[in-house]
Amino acid sequence: MIPFRLLDTATEHGATLRLYQRGMEFSIRVDKAGDLMNSRMHNSEDVLAELACKPIAKRKNAHVLVGGLGMGFTLAEALSHTGRCAKVTVAELMPAVVRWNYEHLGILAGCPIEDERVHIIEGDVGKVMKNNRNSFDAIMLDVDNGPDAFTIEDNDSLYSVRGLNSAFDALKPGGVLTVWSGFPDSSFTQRMRKVGFDVKEYLVRAHKSQVGSKHTIWVGTR
Repeated sequence: MIPFRLLDTATEHGATLRLYQRGMEFSIRVDKAGDLMNSRMHNSEDVLAELACKPIAKRKNAHVLVGGLGMGFTLAEALSHTGRCAKVTVAELMPAVVRWNYEHLGILAGCPIEDERVHIIEGDVGKVMKNNRNSFDAIMLDVDNGPDAFTIEDNDSLYSVRGLNSAFDALKPGGVLTVWSGFPDSSFTQRMRKVGFDVKEYLVRAHKSQVGSKHTIWVGTR
């Protein structure tokens, strides 16, 4: 098997990310852990965006927020489920991830960051939500590995009651929040309900072939 080749390393916000390539397969790894994300397995990220955007697809001039750019798959799927007049804001904390999408990863998802509907913010999605009340028709959160695993310690607050209140307040009435996680977490479900979301929970395979690990996606409707 062809070995992975290290393309770049970036240390930002207290975490070291490494970008690897093997043929047309890419992997982003954090510190000494394994894959944070891999280009072969993005079905659950696609579903994250689909579950967020389909319910609001008929809204005129919809504005959706993607928390976490990753390899661009969630963004690409969000664009496919929104209209020509929609606005898609992406908040990505790690500048290297944005740069890698321009330099290496864009082709994987069809170069979604080059779509004219897209606005990239290099910053904390929690602050974006806090500063934009009643602004978004849908919000997708794909940050770290979910409520139980943090690349950046500050991301912990994103999944707290306080963070979920910010998400709730940032949505328009009837807006949808979807949250991706590598693991189930019953306490997180309860926190979502506590702040007022109508919550559904899905288990989704990482790979479109429906094999491999299952990921958890929460859908909260305001």
